[in-house]
Amino acid sequence: MFNGLSRTYSLVNVVAEHLKMLLDAGIETKVLVSQDCPDDDREGIFADERLDWVKITNRLGDEQIHWYDYSKPDGEIHASFMEEADVIAQDLYRHLQDVNVCIMHDIHYQGWHLVHNAALRKAQKRLTQLKFVAITHSAPVNRPPLLKYPFSCRYTSMPNTIYTYPTYSGISALAKQYGIPEGKCRVIFNSLDLISTMSADLQLVHKNIDLLKPDILLVYPGRFTTGKRFEKVAALAGAIKKKTELKVGLVFCDFPSMDIDPVKYKSAIRTIGCFYGLDDKDMLFTSDIGYPQGFPRNAVLELFTLSNLFICPSYSESFGLTVLEAASRGNFLVLNEMVPALEEIGKKLKAYFMRWDARNFGFDTKETYKPSEQFYLEEHASRIINLMRDNTVLTAKTLARQKFNPAWVWYNQLQPLLEY
Repeated sequence: MFNGLSRTYSLVNVVAEHLKMLLDAGIETKVLVSQDCPDDDREGIFADERLDWVKITNRLGDEQIHWYDYSKPDGEIHASFMEEADVIAQDLYRHLQDVNVCIMHDIHYQGWHLVHNAALRKAQKRLTQLKFVAITHSAPVNRPPLLKYPFSCRYTSMPNTIYTYPTYSGISALAKQYGIPEGKCRVIFNSLDLISTMSADLQLVHKNIDLLKPDILLVYPGRFTTGKRFEKVAALAGAIKKKTELKVGLVFCDFPSMDIDPVKYKSAIRTIGCFYGLDDKDMLFTSDIGYPQGFPRNAVLELFTLSNLFICPSYSESFGLTVLEAASRGNFLVLNEMVPALEEIGKKLKAYFMRWDARNFGFDTKETYKPSEQFYLEEHASRIINLMRDNTVLTAKTLARQKFNPAWVWYNQLQPLLEY
């Protein structure tokens, strides 16, 4: 029952996230707001033409209904409260008859929505088949020992209603507020929609390879030459997936070089990656999705914001700027120890080192692996993943991307409530 849509009000942002989830899932959705909610406030998802935008009356006769804050568990209601609740209930009933599920945001919780709380309960008596989801966004309040109507509406459950809270830690208190078993309560996390805040370039990558689900997400930018050893990145990524059974995603931000046929080199990289454990769909070249001359640098930095592992097996580097870029965005670094520039910068950044062929000052090195390169890669794959798991910052970064994005919240928490 918004009477405004200012994004400084956090609830507006949460509702916007839920609306996007519903619309992206192809669910017909209507939004009920106060009659006095300005149309000029509608922007973003609130202005989506797929929404049925409904204004619920905020008038008693010709007079505007003023909302009073009834946050205390008792007291006296204003003289026209019951009449206002009846008028609002009639309008709610009219607009909810063709609805399967009604999601309420803080209606049962907020003191200034007591009139809407009472009105919904009146309408519900005539809408016995309608399911309700009552979402509470603030810390539950203590249930008073004595309940008096209509103040009791803030402390009693409504039939055919599931109550939700953003965290599991609040479920017990939520159940006590409404006097219901904890089994009637659920959790819906507030989601973090990282992708929508980023560039159209990054969003195009996400359309072609899921950037949110992988346990290990790697980004490797570089000139498309054998000297950058793209195939070694694919091999180690494959060894990680095979050895740990984690979900792995690998994005190559390649830009052209005259050294090798790009079609043949890509095919070789994919073949090697698959040999060591990747699936073909785990790999993406940005040159294949409309960026043949290279992927924008700002979007590369956005990719590094999402990724958590950076591997640089390059044959030769004078400095290694991409290492700094990956480090600045919180990636675990795996570098070629045999390249002097990578060794130098890597020691400063506390990187993990492996050995690949390299060009040194005045001589080249060539590595031999016993009993095999595959054994070498899988051995280091296990070590790398164990170190990453022990890193609290990396763990937090990865879980924030994986478990608190809108898709995860939708499929695991909100959508099941619509089907209960």
